[in-house]
Amino acid sequence: MLAIRLQRNGRKGLPLYRIVVQEAQRHPLSGRIVAQVGSYNPHTKETVLDKKEVEKYLSNGAQPSTRVIRILTKEGIKMPKWVKMPIEKHATAKHADKLRKNQPKEEAPAEEAAPAAEPTEAPAEA
Repeated sequence: MLAIRLQRNGRKGLPLYRIVVQEAQRHPLSGRIVAQVGSYNPHTKETVLDKKEVEKYLSNGAQPSTRVIRILTKEGIKMPKWVKMPIEKHATAKHADKLRKNQPKEEAPAEEAAPAAEPTEAPAEA
């Protein structure tokens, strides 16, 4: 089975990715690829694709990775029905009732505010 995945290149702290077609059981860094169909630069969001090659491998059953699915749909390539689309995950707090924003707001006591508002008398001059 073939997979369309990203293969990391570039230097430390500045990755560049090749979009490659590879056997699914192989590790992406093994070097043995079937074809290179494009490249992706995550810093500039620049994507270079050979759309005809990508569509050819998709029609022949190559399963794209989740990140590659996002890149291909952004570039306007229609995914076949059998492609497993990524599930959108939404983070939820484990103990939402303990969050500060969900606690009841404490009101300032009205008694303390009243004496501060009264003017104090100035001492008389002798």
